[in-house]
Amino acid sequence: MSRSEFAEFLIARRAQLQPEDVGLPAGRRRRTPGLRREEVAALAGVSADYLARLEQGRDTNPSTAVLAALADALRLNEIEKHHFGKLALGLEQKAPCPSSGQAREQVSETIQAVIDALQPTPAFVLGRWLNLLAGNPSFHDFAEPLGMFEAEAHGNFAIYVFAHPAARKTFLNWPDVADMATSALRAAQTRFPDDRSVEATITSLNRYPEFERRWREHRLTDFRSLVLKIQHPLRGAVEVEVETLDPAADQTVMVWLVDRRRARTPGLRLVNE
Repeated sequence: MSRSEFAEFLIARRAQLQPEDVGLPAGRRRRTPGLRREEVAALAGVSADYLARLEQGRDTNPSTAVLAALADALRLNEIEKHHFGKLALGLEQKAPCPSSGQAREQVSETIQAVIDALQPTPAFVLGRWLNLLAGNPSFHDFAEPLGMFEAEAHGNFAIYVFAHPAARKTFLNWPDVADMATSALRAAQTRFPDDRSVEATITSLNRYPEFERRWREHRLTDFRSLVLKIQHPLRGAVEVEVETLDPAADQTVMVWLVDRRRARTPGLRLVNE
């Protein structure tokens, strides 16, 4: 991971905090949003000069104690702390990440058999940059009326969410879905820093203000599980419980439990070996 992303994360999170968030008086209106560098430094117990060096990429070896103090000062949640730690580890990498390089887009027969075995529960496979690689018949039946396979989506879930005109009407909790897609791409960029295809997807999505804002603010959420509230053109209003499995470094199996009541019955079991 480049120094710039670690620095950008620090700056972005500082800008999102208000004085009252950390127990400081609000005071007069500030010329720039968020906390001052000196305020975050004081909360973390480091000097303002040292924090400036971190934010400018001039210091690349923060200690574990400093990282923990900064995470607390910035009021990071557990997901954000995990991401913050990954960025910090990336500062010390001397060689390219071993998991970088060409992504596997061909779904193996075993993975295809797994999602087929989950029939009639919709299940599909996403690639590194959220491109749709494969799906079972139930997923195709459910997703096709939503427009996920139309040209505007370019075979990519994130592009569908931000670019397809039907997405905002389809997802009744669209902001949550948008946060999920953005977080998944952020995780992919951290995990595969040299994959140009991930960067290309991010660049294309930055044309859309809602994505650009989330990306700039380093929005992070749990993208592996979420309840989608969908207005389906054929089924009406449905809730879809999303569960995620990671069979490989660059492919993800996602299961959409459309009938949540049925999913809680003994008849449906997901077995991991």
